[in-house]
Amino acid sequence: MSDTDRLAALESQVADLARRVTVTEDELAIRKLQHLYGYLIDKCLYNETVDLFTPDGEVRFFGGVWKGQHGVRRLYVERFQARFTYGNNGPIDGFLLDHPQIQDIINVQPDGVTAFGRARSMMQAGRHKDYEGDAPHLKARQWWEGGIYENTYKKVDGTWRLHILNYMPQWHADFETGWAHTPHEYVPFPKVTYPTDPTGPDELITDHWLWPTHKLVPFHMPHPVTGEEIVAQRWQGDIDRENAKG
Repeated sequence: MSDTDRLAALESQVADLARRVTVTEDELAIRKLQHLYGYLIDKCLYNETVDLFTPDGEVRFFGGVWKGQHGVRRLYVERFQARFTYGNNGPIDGFLLDHPQIQDIINVQPDGVTAFGRARSMMQAGRHKDYEGDAPHLKARQWWEGGIYENTYKKVDGTWRLHILNYMPQWHADFETGWAHTPHEYVPFPKVTYPTDPTGPDELITDHWLWPTHKLVPFHMPHPVTGEEIVAQRWQGDIDRENAKG
């Protein structure tokens, strides 16, 4: 191999390594972003949560879509903050809202400014009996929640930000009775959009569900070995109660 060929090979290797390092750094930055989101929501720091989004970002949550900076703020500040912490930007005594972020899978796209991520949250939440209010949602209670994120991220001016936060709650359960006794539509989905509902979504999502309905949240990536789309067969049968007894 000539010196020219060796130099070209080295330059190609260096360029490939630089690309791989950039992708790895991007994945780490996005993972930190998603985990920070969980920490901010934990402590009801809603203003700081809004700042994680791109100006044209959106949140898909509980059968609704909150669009743009005004929509994202309407959800986190005007809805959650007012509902959970009496308008306080930060934790209040007697209210728990843990949002651990786990099982995250990040895929940076070839353009280097777009990425997709899938993650899970296993939430512990509740309000202490000594801090309950008069409204139904302010009564003392404790519950579990599990949900899946399928998010889109954008790099803006060199910083990764949330572009689409798509949180699909999968199940809820009262602490005392567990998920075997969860009532249907444990949390009612929105039925009215903004501005009729001043804190409502800009549009409704029709394909939504809650436990005990159990479906697959679509994966943003193909199967890493087969390259095929990951799909699940939808069970169409009825419960065979006689065989189930065994």
